[in-house]
Amino acid sequence: TMKNPVPQAASLLLEKLLLLVHIRPLPAGSGGEPPPAAAPGYYDTSCFKRGDLLEVPRTLFIHFGIYLGENRVAHLMPDILPALTGDRRQIQQVVTNKRLILGVITKTASIRVDTVEDFAFGGSILVNHMDRLFHDQVLGSEEAARRAEKLVGTTAYSLLWNNCEHFVTYCRYGAPVSFQTDKFCEAVKMIIRDQRSVLASVLVGLASIVCLGWAPSTTLPTIFIPFFLWMAG
Repeated sequence: TMKNPVPQAASLLLEKLLLLVHIRPLPAGSGGEPPPAAAPGYYDTSCFKRGDLLEVPRTLFIHFGIYLGENRVAHLMPDILPALTGDRRQIQQVVTNKRLILGVITKTASIRVDTVEDFAFGGSILVNHMDRLFHDQVLGSEEAARRAEKLVGTTAYSLLWNNCEHFVTYCRYGAPVSFQTDKFCEAVKMIIRDQRSVLASVLVGLASIVCLGWAPSTTLPTIFIPFFLWMAG
């Protein structure tokens, strides 16, 4: 007999809810601080050009940034600190998981400029890998870099509607798009359609409220969808 794929999909979906917001696994005893990033010069930046779109594949998500030249990358990160202080020295420090999670909950982020090492966090880097999906929509490299530079600073954050992928696709292709969001929404639809996944729907709904905040668009479906699935069952 074949196993029901829905519980497995629900489990992956809950993992992705956390990973999509770029939570980086920390070693035991780290006290909530990120491990040391790669040493300066670890990446060969001579092959990067200003305006390039950089991707760092992780376990279940991809982090994106726009290369500005001189070992600098602009990228969007959830972060509570810009809402609490204007001290640029504090804000510019590497974002910890605590700052990141609170940023997701409060829907606060910053488009910041970091070194390639801090941006990639030890991961491999793909350059302009998304160009194949947009064909002739690629803007000029200088235009992409200038767009990124103009947006640097505090911004609103939404896991589904304004994440790091929306930022880079707007800069390089002229339209904010997130393929990771599309895949996430398809996974949610698959779980909701299956009447045997009432519990999974509840868990996903609660996770959505935590990540996306209390709003009619997340709270009401969390309450009513499991109820109707239970009634239909």
